[in-house]
Amino acid sequence: MLSRHGRAVTLGSLVLLVSSLSGAPASQAGTGGYESVACAGNAASRYEPPLTLQPRKTHNHADVSYTCTTASGHAMAATGSFHAVAPSASCVSLSGAHGTETVRYADGGRSLVVIDGATTVRVVGALVVLQSGRVVEGRGEGHAVRRTVTALPRQLPTDCLTSGLRGTESAVRLEILP
Repeated sequence: MLSRHGRAVTLGSLVLLVSSLSGAPASQAGTGGYESVACAGNAASRYEPPLTLQPRKTHNHADVSYTCTTASGHAMAATGSFHAVAPSASCVSLSGAHGTETVRYADGGRSLVVIDGATTVRVVGALVVLQSGRVVEGRGEGHAVRRTVTALPRQLPTDCLTSGLRGTESAVRLEILP
């Protein structure tokens, strides 16, 4: 007869065996093979045309370096290529922005994310953008996404009055939800 600890080890081993035979880790069982992913990293963004005090249509491109962690604790590097268009953007406001991000994981997988909602808040000189969307292709397809960007300008705020802000350095958190 097995002790309580022995039964737990045996049961855990059986779960791992069954999940490996089905091709999905135990943490993915019952989720169609999908495991939630949380990525944190840094981005360098460029604005075209530069942001000024006058709102206007603006394109934003960002290259992002991430460290992503799955629900089971597996960590891997990833890169993101983000592109968005805001019909009305300035140094002090952003509205109607929508965009896409292609995330490429170190294991060869990828996620194509569509951002279709954004809320902005300015906190002590930093711009915080809360974005929402979904994965339309690849890892996490069909799942909801939360993306939080905390940006600090690379230039002086007074540049809004002259040449405009050409870019920002940002902290980015991307979550592909279960």
